[in-house]
Amino acid sequence: MRLKNIPGSRESIAGSPFVVQAPELCRGRWREVFKTPGPLYAEIGMGKGKFLMEMARRYPDINFIGIEKYSSVLLRAVQKMEEDPLPNVRLVRMEAEDLESVFSPGELTRIYLNFSDPWPKDRHAKRRLPSAAFLARYARVLCPEGEVEFKTDNRDLFAFALGELEGSGFQIRELTYDLHRDERLCRDNVTTEYEERFSAAGRPICKYILSRREESKEGNHVSALFPDMGDL
Repeated sequence: MRLKNIPGSRESIAGSPFVVQAPELCRGRWREVFKTPGPLYAEIGMGKGKFLMEMARRYPDINFIGIEKYSSVLLRAVQKMEEDPLPNVRLVRMEAEDLESVFSPGELTRIYLNFSDPWPKDRHAKRRLPSAAFLARYARVLCPEGEVEFKTDNRDLFAFALGELEGSGFQIRELTYDLHRDERLCRDNVTTEYEERFSAAGRPICKYILSRREESKEGNHVSALFPDMGDL
């Protein structure tokens, strides 16, 4: 369960040099925020920042933006940055729905969705981060070679995510229903706090990587590629 109320969290975030206070002013200018001119990767729903910061350490020539809507959760990431500052990481407190007000078309190279809220009620389907509505937003802020990576332990959410790909303009580049048993895909895997907990409990981790490459002549019909997805 995510923390939602820690007294003083908003004030601490507002005073942090690691948090971009007016991200909308950076739209189209994010590379000016960082000291290196590398590509921009964003994690939406970054939680306490374990995944993002480990990625930043591994890939110092890539610039990482962590997006989180809960102040009390983002505060934990700020505290980690205070202990180990990373020049290629910046944090943003915002709603994922506002993505296009913060990033210009083609500005991002990769988007990570890690263990997103499943929003299990049908009426909340459009709030799910791998939904068609969000995929359309991602397509607009990603560059032509951009990618989306999604990991979850929730098989129902993963089935939903696959079903949302039809007509999205994205193609599946990689897919697994059990990441930690997939030797190739797990080789360079960076875990999140939730991932470590779920994997230790024996729950398989599902993952896909989507590419914005143009569709082949055969098309990109998800049910044809994965006819057993209804059995998830």
